[in-house]
Amino acid sequence: MPVGAVLSLTGAAAHYGESQRNALELAAQQLNERGGVTYDLTVEDDQTDPRQGITVFEQFASQDDVSVIIGPTLSNAAMQTNPVAQEEGVPVLGISNTAAGITDIGDYIFRDSLTEDAVIPQTVAQAKETLGLEQVVVMYSNDDAFTESGYDAFAAALEDNGIEIAETITFSKSDTDFRALLTQAREHDPDAIVVSALIEAAIPLVTQAREIGIDVPIIGGNGFNSPALMEGAGEAAEGVVVGAAWNSASANPLNQEFIEAYSEEYGTPPDQFAAQAYAGLNLIDTAVRAGCSGERDDIKEQLGQLKDVPTVLGDFSITETRDAEHPAVVQIVENGEFAVLE
Repeated sequence: MPVGAVLSLTGAAAHYGESQRNALELAAQQLNERGGVTYDLTVEDDQTDPRQGITVFEQFASQDDVSVIIGPTLSNAAMQTNPVAQEEGVPVLGISNTAAGITDIGDYIFRDSLTEDAVIPQTVAQAKETLGLEQVVVMYSNDDAFTESGYDAFAAALEDNGIEIAETITFSKSDTDFRALLTQAREHDPDAIVVSALIEAAIPLVTQAREIGIDVPIIGGNGFNSPALMEGAGEAAEGVVVGAAWNSASANPLNQEFIEAYSEEYGTPPDQFAAQAYAGLNLIDTAVRAGCSGERDDIKEQLGQLKDVPTVLGDFSITETRDAEHPAVVQIVENGEFAVLE
């Protein structure tokens, strides 16, 4: 069965796309060895550019005639590429699209990635209880659908929890020097700095915050969910709090088997983006086997009926709005690794 994946293998989101590709290839290899259904996986690079994503979606939908499309990596691209698949009647499974409104594009659009609206409220509530937050500064890149959605979720959750926002500071997703903005944030003496940003901005932002003497907790959105944060920021990442859709420390046997297989195959442990990609192809496989069909409309129908499917993310269900439903977790960086915030 032909499966197309559109991922950001180059550009600003390459950190995420590379691990997604690895996980998809691992899942395809394992499923093909299982037998019964053979997956012909084709992965294309959208270069972290929605325009290139549209081109690849059009190719997959019409010329290559794939049964299902996985991706793209970023919500910003999904907003522009998914209408192509909807128009052509090709089911799409987003594996890292967390912005609001993605599945509103149409009834062929699904995702296994929890929305920021599902994860961030739990993150803020847990951070308030554990860290005693009363006042924060919020920072976010205001030129990306994903980070803007994260900001909206943070702002709402902070208000719901009675936490004052001393100031909201915006920046571009391409920025790398945050010292002036961080100095501005420090003047408020906040209990924490809350950030919605992609990993390319998150690493220098966290590093520079510690360099200028900011020692309060930094709370990040889903874009912080990568070992690249610890690799790039080193000791500066210690104490960073991140809401997550996947718990690497979970004793779930499927999860532990996945981590072992991924680590052995690629020489590095998987991140959340890998876990969601791996779960994604396995969920498609569940839908294909349930319908005994690799036809587009049959896959669409069966994806919509997924309920309590065991995955590396935990027991997974698709909601009526074609969104993901499974347990979330709040993590903190300790000794260079993500640990559960308790």
